[in-house]
Amino acid sequence: MGHAERDHALLSASGAHRWLYCTPSARLEEGFPDTTSEAAAEGTLAHELAELKVRNYFHGVEFGKKKLTAAINKLKKKELWQEEMMGYTDEYLDYIKGVALAMKNQPYVATEKRVDFSAYVPDGFGTADCILICGNVLHIIDFKYGKNPNGRVEAEGNPQLALYALGAYEMYKILYPIEIIRMSIVQPRLSDGISEWECPLEELLSWGQYVKGRAELAIKGEGDYFPSPETCKYCRARGQCRARADENVKLAFSEDLGKLPPLISNAEAGDYLRKGVDVAKWLEALKDYALKECLAGKEVPGWKAVSGRGGRDWTDMDKAFETLVKSGVAEEAVLWERKPLSLAQVETTVGKKDFADAVGEYVVWKPGKPALVEASDKRPAITNKLTAAEAFKEEKVNE
Repeated sequence: MGHAERDHALLSASGAHRWLYCTPSARLEEGFPDTTSEAAAEGTLAHELAELKVRNYFHGVEFGKKKLTAAINKLKKKELWQEEMMGYTDEYLDYIKGVALAMKNQPYVATEKRVDFSAYVPDGFGTADCILICGNVLHIIDFKYGKNPNGRVEAEGNPQLALYALGAYEMYKILYPIEIIRMSIVQPRLSDGISEWECPLEELLSWGQYVKGRAELAIKGEGDYFPSPETCKYCRARGQCRARADENVKLAFSEDLGKLPPLISNAEAGDYLRKGVDVAKWLEALKDYALKECLAGKEVPGWKAVSGRGGRDWTDMDKAFETLVKSGVAEEAVLWERKPLSLAQVETTVGKKDFADAVGEYVVWKPGKPALVEASDKRPAITNKLTAAEAFKEEKVNE
């Protein structure tokens, strides 16, 4: 069964970051269709490729080179295929190989393994990308294909991986004396895309008891709504959820308007920016919902759907170019633009190692444009203010 066709539990592991904290949301979402995006479909395709490579490396007897090549060629025919997927999935495989080689003995390895954590969550199941077990260590590895730095996922305390770990523990506890749980997330499209965390089994099982209580509320649609950027991000009800609307109206329209000094402080600016992030996302979700309603012929008072600005396109570009050349209106050379590949595209084409060996000396790192992010972001802070050392150096130059 392909990745895209797999069943999903009501209280899924991938949605645990939502239903664990906003327990009524799971039932609320049931009334909304499950949607996907091109980025999600692209990620599914990359997952399928990654699975093939891991299977070939660790289970080459039953899934050898010929089967791997045939399966990859089949994937290459898909619309969203990108050649760079080969390099990124190699990085994922290399990470797993490194983990396996660092273990004391040859580990047990399972790929795309369905795990059952229904001992903690009603009808709970999911599919773990990779499970390695050696001695008393259970290691869960998850592959994520996102490329947005703001979408970096941390392994520490990650509820999706923790639920997979609970399911894997229940499955293998009779066979292995598991005492240590390790969890890793590999996001090869990010420069800092490896996140790792370790905890003792007792900590995982204790968390599992907490999950039981939350899951009991969630399966009944009970408990309190907890709107936040994290819980609402992928919720299918985010455009219509009243709890989210109430929270964002409260954030956007302060009761203290007109009662405070004429200029806001830096502390207030930081607070407004933080609160405004979800207000903006909520308004976008609300606009998406209203547009769908209008397109369905329903009335949203004060709003309507219109056609966006269109653009011209060829019905047959090759035929048009041929006509231009034959009629003497233009030479073929002027109809095409010759552009060099970007640095990243060249690296993907020739491979990271060959790229570094051949032209690494011609590559420099250019800092990006300054951006404002929340203090929790992993990147170091920058400033235009001179440090004491820089100021002293400047004084010496001016003497």
